[in-house]
Amino acid sequence: MAALRVAVLSGSGRALLSTPRTIHTPKANMSFASLPRNKKVALTTLGVVAAGGAGLALMLHQSVKASDLELHPPQYPWSHGGPLSSLDHASVRRGYQVYKQVCSACHSMEYLAFRNLVGVSHTEAEVKAIAEEIEVVDGPDESGEMFTRPGKLSDYFPKPYPNAEAARAANNGAMPPDLSYIVNARHGGEDYVFSLLTGYCEPPAGVSVREGLYYNPYFPGQAIGMAPPIYNEVLEFDDGEKRRVLSRAHVHVRISGVFPKLKKLERTHLTLTTYQGLSRHGHMIFLAR
Repeated sequence: MAALRVAVLSGSGRALLSTPRTIHTPKANMSFASLPRNKKVALTTLGVVAAGGAGLALMLHQSVKASDLELHPPQYPWSHGGPLSSLDHASVRRGYQVYKQVCSACHSMEYLAFRNLVGVSHTEAEVKAIAEEIEVVDGPDESGEMFTRPGKLSDYFPKPYPNAEAARAANNGAMPPDLSYIVNARHGGEDYVFSLLTGYCEPPAGVSVREGLYYNPYFPGQAIGMAPPIYNEVLEFDDGEKRRVLSRAHVHVRISGVFPKLKKLERTHLTLTTYQGLSRHGHMIFLAR
C-alpha cells in the first residue's frame, strides 16, 4: 500500500493520472452523396411532393380570402391624360353641375374656391352669381357680432356638415371624404374614382353585405357605406346636353381632378416665371460685362 502511494505521488504516477484518455468512436457517414441511388430518388421525390403540397395549401388559403374579390380598376384613355393635353372646359362645367346637384349633399371640396372656376369652366359673372347663392357667416362687425353675407369669389365651397361628428352621424358612422384631392389621394386616380362610381352591383353568391352597406367590388373590403350616388337616369345640363350614368360619372371625375391640375399649373407657371426672370437677369449681367 505504501509502495502504491509512492508511485502515485511520484512524477511517473502524476503523469499517468494527468494523461487525458482519448476515446475513439466510429462516425456515421450520413451525407446525401453516400446514400444509395434508390434512397436518393425517394428523398428527392419526397421533397418535391412536400414543397408542392405546401404551395398548394398556400394557394388554397389565399384563394378563399375575401380581399381577392376586390377588382383593380382598368386603365381608361382619358383625353386629358397626355403631357400636352388639358381638361375639356365643357366637361369641367358639367362636372361642377354634377357635384353641386348630387355630390355636395354629403361631400365637401373645402380646398376649392369659387374663383378657381373663373376662366376654367365659367365666366367671372357666372361664378359671382353662383357664389352669391350661398350665405357665408362672417365677422365680427363693429359691435362684435357675427353676420351673414352673400358669397363672393374668394369664398371656398360650402361644407355640407358643420363638423366631422355631424357628418358621421348622418352617414351611419362613415365619414364622407373631401373631394378636393380625391383623384390624387386614391391609388388608380381617375380610373379608380370612375370605376367606383359605376361599379355598384349585386354581391356574388356566398357573399353577404351588412344592412346599410352596399356591394362594390372596387372598394377595399367590397362593402361601402355610400349609396349609389349616380342612377341610370337622364340629367340635363345647363348647355342642353343630356347624359346618363356613365357620362355623369365621367364628368364628375373631371371636376374631381380640376384642383390638383390647377395647383400643378400654378407651380409650373411660377417655375417658368422664375426661370424667365433669372434668365433675363443673367442676360443683362452678361451684356453689362
